[in-house]
Amino acid sequence: MAVRRAVGQQASVKKYDILSAMMVYGLAQEKQRQKLVMRLLALITTRYNWRSDELTMGHKEIARLWSVDPRTVKREMAKMRSLGWITVKRQGARGRVSTYGMCFDNLLETSRPHWPAIGPDFEERAATLLPSKAPETTVVKVAFGTDGPAPEEGPPETAPWRDLRAALRAQDSAIFEAWFARLEFVGYAEGELVVRAPSDFVARYIDTHLSRMLFECAQIYYSQLRALRFQV
Repeated sequence: MAVRRAVGQQASVKKYDILSAMMVYGLAQEKQRQKLVMRLLALITTRYNWRSDELTMGHKEIARLWSVDPRTVKREMAKMRSLGWITVKRQGARGRVSTYGMCFDNLLETSRPHWPAIGPDFEERAATLLPSKAPETTVVKVAFGTDGPAPEEGPPETAPWRDLRAALRAQDSAIFEAWFARLEFVGYAEGELVVRAPSDFVARYIDTHLSRMLFECAQIYYSQLRALRFQV
């Protein structure tokens, strides 16, 4: 995990701060998201190894912990992965269960708007758990496709952008709410779609994990699209 590790001196304080941030975020959400956060917290507080960043549990064991059936576990774990809350470090095989890691950097970024509910002292302390932010001029560029004629630049919030957002939401609402909903349209010119991300972390996560999904969907509404560019 990119978050500064909750080990060594003040480790217990860091752990409580991370859990507090997640709880205050969860309490502000609708019922289904609250339940998902509670299930994640149950995994962390019962079986997660903070030092190695590893959670090793089978679906049957998780089902007992959550008081649900294995099918629910499979669905909820997939949802946590799509939201960028957990990652598979080692895929289970030959009777062995999978090992997961926690993406606390994303969880903290997601919960940041709710930190004031705890207090200014917490905001200051929790901010130190996140990796240092890159300068505001950071730009991540993602290019695909071939060269072609470029359409003229359009005004902000054009119909194609609204249609693209609707299509991404319909394709996977969980991923949309966690990632794409946080992007803002900047402009479109010379085959390049420029969007603004709320942080360098969000831009780089979409670049690494979701850029192909975003690009392929965007091509439907921007027919001459050749590149995506993220501003922070």
